[in-house]
Amino acid sequence: MKIGRRGFLSFVIGGAAGTALSPLPWKLMDDSSIWTQMWPWTPVPEDGETNYVNSICTLCPGRCGITVRKIDDRAIKIEGMKGHPVNDGGACLLGISGLQLLYGPTRVKSPLKRIGERGQGRWEKISWKEAISTIVAKLGDIRSKSQSHTVGVISGSDRGSIPRLLERFLTVYGTPNFFRMPSIRDSYELTLHLMQGVQALPGFDFENTDFVLSFGSGIIDGWGAPVRMFRAYSAWKSAGVKIIQIEPRLSNTAAKSNKWVPINPGTETALAMGLAHVIIQENLYDNVFVSSYSKGFDEWKQLVLDKYDPDSVAGITGIDSGTIIALARSFANASRPLAICGRGDGSTPISLKGCMAVHALNALVGNIDKKGGIRAISDMEYINWPEIEMDAMAATGMQQERLDGAGSGKYLFSRYLTNRLPEVVNSGEKYPLQALFVSGANPLYTVPDTKSIEKAFGKIPFVVSFSSYMDETAQNADLILPNHVFLERYEDVPTPIGMIQQVLGLEKPVVEPQFNTRHVGDVIIQIAKGLGGSVANAFPWDSYYSCLKETLNDKWETLVEKGFWSGTEMMNPALESSFETVSGKFEFINPDTGAMPQFKPINIEGDERLYPLVLIPYDTIRLASGYIGDPPFAIKTVEDTVLKGEYVFVEINPKTAESAGLHEGQRVLLITPKGKAEVKIHLFEGIMPGIIALPRGLGHTAYDDYLAGKGINFNTLIGMVEDPDSGMDAAWGIRAKLSKV
Repeated sequence: MKIGRRGFLSFVIGGAAGTALSPLPWKLMDDSSIWTQMWPWTPVPEDGETNYVNSICTLCPGRCGITVRKIDDRAIKIEGMKGHPVNDGGACLLGISGLQLLYGPTRVKSPLKRIGERGQGRWEKISWKEAISTIVAKLGDIRSKSQSHTVGVISGSDRGSIPRLLERFLTVYGTPNFFRMPSIRDSYELTLHLMQGVQALPGFDFENTDFVLSFGSGIIDGWGAPVRMFRAYSAWKSAGVKIIQIEPRLSNTAAKSNKWVPINPGTETALAMGLAHVIIQENLYDNVFVSSYSKGFDEWKQLVLDKYDPDSVAGITGIDSGTIIALARSFANASRPLAICGRGDGSTPISLKGCMAVHALNALVGNIDKKGGIRAISDMEYINWPEIEMDAMAATGMQQERLDGAGSGKYLFSRYLTNRLPEVVNSGEKYPLQALFVSGANPLYTVPDTKSIEKAFGKIPFVVSFSSYMDETAQNADLILPNHVFLERYEDVPTPIGMIQQVLGLEKPVVEPQFNTRHVGDVIIQIAKGLGGSVANAFPWDSYYSCLKETLNDKWETLVEKGFWSGTEMMNPALESSFETVSGKFEFINPDTGAMPQFKPINIEGDERLYPLVLIPYDTIRLASGYIGDPPFAIKTVEDTVLKGEYVFVEINPKTAESAGLHEGQRVLLITPKGKAEVKIHLFEGIMPGIIALPRGLGHTAYDDYLAGKGINFNTLIGMVEDPDSGMDAAWGIRAKLSKV
């Protein structure tokens, strides 16, 4: 049998998730060194001494350990680090393509100052001294007018030394406006806080579960730590673990599960409640856990039994009642069942009630803080810096309400609501944002309703990007202060979400900085020192390196030698000490808010009479949809039923297409209340009638010719729908129509 290049890539990268991590196909990936010669900027090393450096890949939230092979000082190949707790030798497509991000043309090579209108791409090179002086002067002027609270930061994370340095700077400067990019982590954090009373990340014991009930989580489509999930999936198939995937579209995860359960999009919460009804009605729940370690069950039980019988839930979800009953029984009768949620790759939140309903299923079967279940994993407490001494101006500024409303009013328990920022800035209902810094994020690409956030950025007088690449947000900044890329810098990397043990990684420089870039940590320290006074006093370090070494303290040598520090696997705690609620128990109903898991429809945007179809996004491991865009090698692996030339394909059920007179490959205009785009039709039996789907990760207007101008950014076609319980963006789709060109 002959196999072409695209077919070979399909086999290696996507064909069998478990096989893709075995030695054979990854040995075959050596051929990638040949394919990369297609790009003229790829360096070809001369013969020399081979050496290896261990580090951490931070291109996605997975935070895998990597080993980089070098010839003299030239990095030539990235592989997974053997023995690392997250990936143990495995690597994903984005990770192995990382050298193209190190040596590629998308790098910002020096500080840049905008000289034309925003977005025109007109820049002039400036020195680091001028760049930092400009920022110090601007921030000094704002502070002198007692307006320090009008400065903000958007960060890709709030964990680790860099986000903490940014927060520390904002605090001593005098503003509460530190914003973290949204993800499923927001939903889980709030759920764990309300139901278990803890400030923690969810840890999933995938390695020991025997039944996985996934409410849309793209287990092998980029969710969680992708390589860990590939390995877990492979182990599940070998051990006979049952995998149930619930979603409207046949994703790779659904196709490789034991059962795909198609569901009307946006009704997953109702299904969780319907499963709970059966489990309670048939007395299949863990009586010991419920009676001894939970509170509020009787009230919630009554709600479940009154409103969520299988027939009623069938009418909402489109899943027949027999399937609902069988699914509930299978889940409850498993020895170590685990329910998880988070659409696609988990880079967007879901409704609070939806996350709570899924978590309640884990509580019903008593699989919290047990082998094969879910655990609350607290952050490692290794950052112990001196207390900040705020002056009067900082104290006054910190008393101002956050612009996004998080932590106050009806959103008292939400920590970040970055999705609300564009509307707040555009409406002018609160104080203006006069300066914004962006680190490790690309909100002008990843936040829904692109036009709205572009408009908001246009209202902010001073925008600074720390991006290493000329991404969409950097294109619309006033200053770009390029950070070293992940292969050029030291940085601590805390435990990735989903792990059941604490893991601290150390990103180490594999090569010297290739261009005139500077570590963002050093820039923060230099800006603070330039401002002087109490701001400078809060940053006693001479450099970020000295700060990091002091911070990591007794772990430093281990991290430098091994690349990571790992605690022992978190032991199953006694349930008596698992919950930090007022009652000391798991709470089905939170006494402070009255919040409890139930189904409240999140209505998407659009009039059904004008827009008869429902457009939903999907994720694929081949398309990076976050801060980092696909490198050329990765974009070349995308199937020609997803992207062909400049056109992206919209998936549509053949019956829906036939009723509209549409055929395979036809060019059509896709229209939503937020925008429109010319796309091509792909007939796909694996999507429910009346629903159409587009991939996320395309439609860049920045980066290079290999990525820019291909397809459409899904976020230009969808708006934000605010969850009334949390303030998070809970939009799961948008109404749409297709028009013949």
